[in-house]
Amino acid sequence: MNLSRRAFVKGAAALLPAASILADPLEKNNLGVQLYTVRKIIQKNPLEVLQSIQQIGYTEVEAIYATLHQTWPYLRQTHLHAVSIHGTPTDFEQTAVLGNLKQRGFNYIVVPYLRDDKGPDAVKHIATMLNKIGKLAKSNGLTLCYHNHAHDFKPINGTPAIDMLMNETDKDYVHLELDIFWASVAGHNPVDVLKKFSGRVPLIHLKDKAKGIPVQYSEQVPPSAFKAVGSGSIDIPAVLSAADHAGVKHYFIEQDQTPGSPIDALRKSYNYLKKHFGT
Repeated sequence: MNLSRRAFVKGAAALLPAASILADPLEKNNLGVQLYTVRKIIQKNPLEVLQSIQQIGYTEVEAIYATLHQTWPYLRQTHLHAVSIHGTPTDFEQTAVLGNLKQRGFNYIVVPYLRDDKGPDAVKHIATMLNKIGKLAKSNGLTLCYHNHAHDFKPINGTPAIDMLMNETDKDYVHLELDIFWASVAGHNPVDVLKKFSGRVPLIHLKDKAKGIPVQYSEQVPPSAFKAVGSGSIDIPAVLSAADHAGVKHYFIEQDQTPGSPIDALRKSYNYLKKHFGT
């Protein structure tokens, strides 16, 4: 029997103490696209690209602050909900910017990348910066997340840098957007990462990885390493189950490189995932 992830989680709830079950977020209206996936085609015809994303079945998007002025007028012509947005720390240090994003309906701001030459002092410096931005974001009704890459798992004195960063930041101000692809490239099972940071991972990037990619702490992987969700080596059902229990609220498909049309790749990922999500 092909039991959906949603039905599975609900069934499991009867077997576990009520306090240990979080609300099931695996619904169609929580499945979206990180617009970086369509960066090479969206500027040519923004409305057509966004409508194509919507027609596939996605209901949410994660935008990019640097190109928001170009995409926003067209987003407003669709039913896609802009939930979160990637930007630089400098972008998010401005109260006026945060207020404007909140007014537009965003709920999350995300710092997508920080330098990879981290040592203990650098991590503490970054943590201080993120705490400051996160506190400002919260005062404006937004939640700050940090998005990981492979280098964020590089050990510092035996401890992954991401662990140090999460320990040094205030859980009320700084959260994690887990990119399962880059965690896997760095040799970490995304399921374990979700369990470790349960309650602090409201957003997740779902993307699959080809077999045979060596463990590394850099982003120097071939374009063929990126696969549509469900066609690679990551145990996606296990990730979704762990995400349920970790409190993930929004799921974004991101495929950095596609062999052909990114719209076709997004459709392939959606067709795999839709059986795991409710309607």
